[in-house]
Amino acid sequence: MDKDSKEALQVAKELTAKFIETRTVSPGNFAEIFPAVFRVVHETIRACPQEREDRA
Repeated sequence: MDKDSKEALQVAKELTAKFIETRTVSPGNFAEIFPAVFRVVHETIRACPQEREDRA
């Protein structure tokens, strides 16, 4: 797994956990929601590589 995917996975896990805590998402539909959250986060990370390098 590449660095972008690992970062996206961590962020997606944290976001989904927060959604469950705030009852925006129920644990019952986690399997449905998590892939969508991961996909959006991963696409966002990959779309902005220059900005990430500037911050590092």
